Amino acid sequence: MGRLVSRRSRRSSWRRAAGALALACACAAAQAAEAPKKPGPVQAPHYGDTLFHFFQDKYFTAITTLMASQEFGRIAPHDDEAEILRGGMLLSYGLHREAGEIFAQLIERGASPATQDRAWYYLAKIRYQRGLVDSAEQAVTKIGKNLPPALEEERVLLHANLLMAKGDYAGAAEILGTLPAKSNASLYARFNLGVALVRGGEGERGEKLLDEVGQAKELPGEELRSLRDKANVALGYSALQSSRPEAARLALERVRLASLHSNKALLGFGWAAAELKEPRKALVPWTELVQRDISDSAVLEAHIAVPYAYAELGAFGQALERYEQAIATFDQEAKNLDESIAAIRSGTLVNGLLERNPGEQMGWFWAIDALPEMPHASHLAQVLAQHEFQEAFKNFRDLRFLADNLKGWQENLVAFEDMLANRRQAYAERLPKVRERTSKADIAALAARSDAVTAEVQAAESAADGVAFADERQQALMARIEEVRANLQALGADAEPAARERARLAGGALIWQLAQEYPARLWEAKKGLQTIDAGLADAQRLDAALEQAQRDEPARFERFAERIKTLGGRIQGLVPRVAALSNEQQGQVQELAVAELERQKERLAVYATQARFAVAQLYDRATAQRKDDRAPSQ
Repeated sequence: MGRLVSRRSRRSSWRRAAGALALACACAAAQAAEAPKKPGPVQAPHYGDTLFHFFQDKYFTAITTLMASQEFGRIAPHDDEAEILRGGMLLSYGLHREAGEIFAQLIERGASPATQDRAWYYLAKIRYQRGLVDSAEQAVTKIGKNLPPALEEERVLLHANLLMAKGDYAGAAEILGTLPAKSNASLYARFNLGVALVRGGEGERGEKLLDEVGQAKELPGEELRSLRDKANVALGYSALQSSRPEAARLALERVRLASLHSNKALLGFGWAAAELKEPRKALVPWTELVQRDISDSAVLEAHIAVPYAYAELGAFGQALERYEQAIATFDQEAKNLDESIAAIRSGTLVNGLLERNPGEQMGWFWAIDALPEMPHASHLAQVLAQHEFQEAFKNFRDLRFLADNLKGWQENLVAFEDMLANRRQAYAERLPKVRERTSKADIAALAARSDAVTAEVQAAESAADGVAFADERQQALMARIEEVRANLQALGADAEPAARERARLAGGALIWQLAQEYPARLWEAKKGLQTIDAGLADAQRLDAALEQAQRDEPARFERFAERIKTLGGRIQGLVPRVAALSNEQQGQVQELAVAELERQKERLAVYATQARFAVAQLYDRATAQRKDDRAPSQ
């Protein structure tokens, strides 16, 4: 019987789903989701920087950049969208508590209806992930009508899963009825509900839903076609368990031969024929199955099903030969599994996966694309198919990334120490030179001279004395006129009247000229004083800044040095912790892989025991037959 997709196989894509939700939030934020009529640009450059890294799949850089920008208040007016994005990214890394706190805070502080609906949806998703079904259902019921279409489908699925978790299959079916019949979400939901109903004892209703999925036509993409095959396999095995081999055969023959589920379908098809007492028809799928990779449990079972069919046909010699071949195959496969287990324990698998699948950063969309060199690579299929292994390996890879990140910051701190040392040296070398230059400029004396000149200008302005603003030429003329007057005064009556008149006229003309030029020269003098005052103010400011710098810069250097030291200590403490966690996680990854191979060994042992028991039965039957053949002659 198939597993619930939403509980296991769909849960394995939880990180990708969370990443997709965060991506949807980022798109909404980038397009100004609050203005639905016309998308707008990102208004905060620092938020744009976060989105730049996010859309380049550099999620660790995106979240650290975002948190740094939020710390300095550089995200407005995108605060709510940024918090939704941060919550989605934290959620994708498995930090459910931190993400839940973010969404709860958004709701409490009264964000926009669209933001609140998304926050309620994420809270419901987190609570469902934690198994808090009632709390998750309360959150779902508070979601309004403001979710985008993609999230609206996810909301319906989530609500249906919550109802199924509570055993309310009728309510889940009603909720799922609101989805388009051919939507991807509807197919997954119908499959889940069908499996749940069959397990809950409502086989008829469950098989009806599985049959709808199993007969779906024109499905786009391999994922949905694989789901259809899985539904038919689940339907076929449900019919086998209820002793309806004909119905099982009808469902199983719809499974594609190249499907991931074809092995189970072929095995079930053979058992349906065997149950109908048609061992010859059972041999057809089983013979095909034994030629496939033996690491699959269905193939293992086929190795003893084929001789069973020969025995049912009375071909005991062929049955015995096939059983013996199966035993030899099982023994060899057990040895191969031991070799694979040894290689896994030595670290070949984990280190090889890292080397063959490099990635710059942590991320939920990262996937294993290339397999490492292993003694028997076919054994990896069952290992890599495990959700637990995938998640454990992602955690290990994330720890390795964090270790590299810490190593990079250790190197950066060394560079920062060098930069700080260079700054200190440059400061020590330049300070004496700057002090020498500033000491030559006596700012106090210059300020005193400025005050004296200002007083002279103000006195000249008060007396309207144009003579005070005479230039050098005019001052020389004034001195010459005074000299002429003095000479004329010394001559007394002997001085010529014409000379006295010319001296008077020259002096008057000069006084008149100075009076005419007085307003302009007063304005120029005041302007010059303003320039001097501004220059003095700048000089005083720079002098004060220099004095302040001499007090602050050494303290600033010390603060940087202390911060580098503190961060260095934190990193130094984190490095061994991350290394220990990485080693522990590597051991867990390897043990998960080994446990799967050990389970395969256990299945091998069970089938080998059955095969040996069947061989013994055949020998017993042959012995009894020989005794019966000799009895008449005696």
